[in-house]
Amino acid sequence: MARKSIATRWFINSFSVVAVFLLIVNVSVYFALRSYYYGAVRQYLGTQANIVYGILSYMDDYEPAIRRSIEEFDKKHHMELMAITANGRIDLTSSGFSPESGYEMPDYEKARSAESKVADYVGFLPNSQRYMAVTVMLSGEVYDAIRVVTSLDSIDTQIYTTTLIIAILSIAVMLFVLFLGMYFIQSIVSPLRQVGNSAKKLAAGDFSDRVVLNKNNDEIGELCRIFNSMADDLENSEKIKNDFISSVSHELRTPLTAIRGWSETMLESGKDDELLEKGMKIITSETSRLTEMVEDLLDFSKMQSGRLKLQKSNMDALAELSNAVSIYAEKAKREKVKLTYAEPGFNAFICGDKNRIKQVFINIIDNAVKYSCGGEVVINAKTDENRLLISVSDDGCGISARDLSKVKKRFFKANNAQRGSGIGLAVADEIIMMHEGLLTIESEQGKGTTVKIQLTLIRNNKA
Repeated sequence: MARKSIATRWFINSFSVVAVFLLIVNVSVYFALRSYYYGAVRQYLGTQANIVYGILSYMDDYEPAIRRSIEEFDKKHHMELMAITANGRIDLTSSGFSPESGYEMPDYEKARSAESKVADYVGFLPNSQRYMAVTVMLSGEVYDAIRVVTSLDSIDTQIYTTTLIIAILSIAVMLFVLFLGMYFIQSIVSPLRQVGNSAKKLAAGDFSDRVVLNKNNDEIGELCRIFNSMADDLENSEKIKNDFISSVSHELRTPLTAIRGWSETMLESGKDDELLEKGMKIITSETSRLTEMVEDLLDFSKMQSGRLKLQKSNMDALAELSNAVSIYAEKAKREKVKLTYAEPGFNAFICGDKNRIKQVFINIIDNAVKYSCGGEVVINAKTDENRLLISVSDDGCGISARDLSKVKKRFFKANNAQRGSGIGLAVADEIIMMHEGLLTIESEQGKGTTVKIQLTLIRNNKA
């Protein structure tokens, strides 16, 4: 299907309407002027004929009076006064010239049969000159009617001149509208064409192209800004995706290499029990790492497709927090990290998915231990009205202000030196939001990080 440009649509839908409207206006003005001027001439001729008729009506013998009125007619320079005999022949004229034989007088014929005994006619003389005639019937025996005739050339010239002026103004208006319309359309089409070309480049994988921003702060300018923002996000997402692929590839390669290497070593070692035990521990540890990574990827995939479902029930969130702390207590010792948690003496019941809430706590504590770099991790829990407030703080390297707003985005890693896929925190944030809670992060580079979790209690708990 052929594509229609915005300019073509505007020309068809808007400019053509304006053109037709102005054409109708011009035609209407022409006929209105003609009707007005012709009506004025008709009224004037009728007035002159009635004046003569009025004078004659007061005379018993008005044949000499008709001759005298025609000879002394003072408007002879603008019109001609005629006397018509009973047999329909023009006998007297104010100009002194009688028409040729065969001269037609439709107004006279209509006046004879008209009830008002008055009729007018507009026609053309043999020389193509337009004229108007008004006939008034008399009741004399010799003269049957008087007729007043004038040329319409000057009137037509005035009508045509006025119409021409209006037509020229209409053309000027159309050209002005066309210029403004094309300028306005160009201001829309040009940015849209840029957006289209840039979109094609984005679709082809080129994320570097940007649209030149519109100078005007209007919808087009907003569209350009939104498009550039989208392009920035896509470019950033592409970079994050590539970093994620690189990071996951590295994360997968490391445990797989260790598993393969120790498997081969154990096969070649014979019956060295100490070496076998060490190898099995490493294989088990690396397998756990792979399992965690795969679980994170599966959870993320479910979230993206909307298939992550919660099995909610009334549960004690603090019990799951204590369980998670217990799981990482031994690991913290191995990492030489001090794990501090003063377990509250109360329960904190929420409506949630026990396994998913535990997954969040494990993820947050794991990150804190991992980034504390041999320091201390402090875990606190308390209630505030109907909320459970949990904080996990470390004194590690912290997060820069530039990266702080991105740490909950998928695939983002503030510190690429640490292992991990970069989606665990995104999964944790999604799970907390699905529980109608809030996960926030406070951090300062070089001074550590604090992750805060808010969950709604189903009954009041007091610390």
